[in-house]
Amino acid sequence: MNNLIWFLRASRWARHPPSAQMVKLVLAIVAAGLIILALEWLDLWPDWAQMQNGRGLRLPR
Repeated sequence: MNNLIWFLRASRWARHPPSAQMVKLVLAIVAAGLIILALEWLDLWPDWAQMQNGRGLRLPR
């Protein structure tokens, strides 16, 4: 059933493709994410931008 939904979505996308501006926006977001990932992987990400304690305080249940 899910495949049918994806086929319908793909056919709609083929009939009405996104604008060039939308494609550029998505590519810019992906590029920014890859740059951040590369900086963190190379240990060039600043210390002030790193999480030290995880997600914060957790309350006991």
